Amino acid sequence: MTASGHQVHRSADLVAKADHHYFKLHLQLEGHGFLVQDRREAMLSAGDLAVYDTSRPYSLAEESDHSAVVLMFPHEAIHLPADWLKELTAVRFDGAGGLARLVSPFIERLVEDLGVLAGAGGRRLATTAVDLVTTMFETELDRTRTSRDDPHRQLMLAVHEFIEDHLGDPGLSPTVIADANFVSTRLLHKLFEDTGVTVSGWIRTRRLECCRRDLRDPLCERESVTAIAARWGFTDAAHFSRLFRATFGEPPSQYRRS
Repeated sequence: MTASGHQVHRSADLVAKADHHYFKLHLQLEGHGFLVQDRREAMLSAGDLAVYDTSRPYSLAEESDHSAVVLMFPHEAIHLPADWLKELTAVRFDGAGGLARLVSPFIERLVEDLGVLAGAGGRRLATTAVDLVTTMFETELDRTRTSRDDPHRQLMLAVHEFIEDHLGDPGLSPTVIADANFVSTRLLHKLFEDTGVTVSGWIRTRRLECCRRDLRDPLCERESVTAIAARWGFTDAAHFSRLFRATFGEPPSQYRRS
């Protein structure tokens, strides 16, 4: 996006009319931007990043002539609870430091050659971009929670990381997760209750999202649906097919063809 100075305002009325909600990652290339959301303000200079959420009102002001990149992705593309990301909206990620120093040039190079997204590896490149952004978010959340000395939040982050690392294990269960993190299953269930989702529900959702990603990945087209399901912990093909259809509205084989 290259433009003269302007302002963008997303009102509560516009939010209410939307069918889907997205995160938007803003990369300032030239000029200065000013983002406001969730009672926070971020002044952005060249190389800086900031995230905002279309499910809530926000304002974005660009001073004079400027250029920027906006990477938009659905909530479910991020394997972090949406309420956690609420802590990061309108927070400036310094493009000269931390992981933002790696994320910013990757996105900028990708935008300079959008043609690479049209090839067989395009979807994987897009997924890689979102994975990098997710890692940046996780690192920032870990840093801010450590500074707040909140043991429950730190534990929850560790639990989510363990689940992500073991999604393909069919034996992954609340008991296994609790034992690995040295807590009781009762405490584990209580942690998830506070987020409005069960432990098993979170595992199932993440596995289904990973399967859906691979089913639409051209580089996985030679793998069977059963093989992809098994990679992410679904050992019963019929059960997986029913879950996938109930979640996404069509059987996995039809989703892949479409």
